[in-house]
Amino acid sequence: HILVYEYFASGSLYDILHMADETTKHLTWNIRVKIALGIARALEYLHEIISPSIVHRNFKSANILLDDELNPHLSDCGVAALNPTSDRQVSTQVLSSFGYSAPEYSMSGVYTVKSDVYSFGVVMLELLTGRKPLDSSRPRSEQSLVRWATPQLHDIDALAKMVDPAMKGIYPAKSLSRFADIVALCCQPEPEFRPPMSEVVQSLVRLMQRASLNKRMMGDEPG
Repeated sequence: HILVYEYFASGSLYDILHMADETTKHLTWNIRVKIALGIARALEYLHEIISPSIVHRNFKSANILLDDELNPHLSDCGVAALNPTSDRQVSTQVLSSFGYSAPEYSMSGVYTVKSDVYSFGVVMLELLTGRKPLDSSRPRSEQSLVRWATPQLHDIDALAKMVDPAMKGIYPAKSLSRFADIVALCCQPEPEFRPPMSEVVQSLVRLMQRASLNKRMMGDEPG
């Protein structure tokens, strides 16, 4: 079998967040939420809509391709699609990269749909902070994005300091806080406490709806 993918000139989300300084400036807060919603819907489709459901197994920002309008497209589904599992669980075939892997995979080698949810939470952290999941160039306490960021997600002051500097402080504080709440749920250490992707989609849809409302209500406090 040959898998053929559409070419996306904008490259991957990883490229834009971590390698292209000029392009990153175009990633406004609303665009970042739109990207998160788009890839959440893709995972929801794999996990909950098609049958049998599919575990992506290699969910990371490098596998999220962006078109000219910065709409996200999830790639590298080929291996997962060619190896569907009826129990939504895989072990030795997982391809997930370090920095995105859920704790249960590190401990047991088992990878499930909830492991994909964890990896999605890591990508949301990338969108929020502009940081890589693992970065050896940073101080030791900040090298792991999840370990550094998750304890601060419910601290408003700390959260504001975590935001990607490329956004230059232009974002609605309430929306940021709700975005962080979703991240915290997705990155729960215990898989049973992570939400299904359908719930994540609903939460992000509400964020997008509020963003649209705030655009129309000029001068009101954004939420």
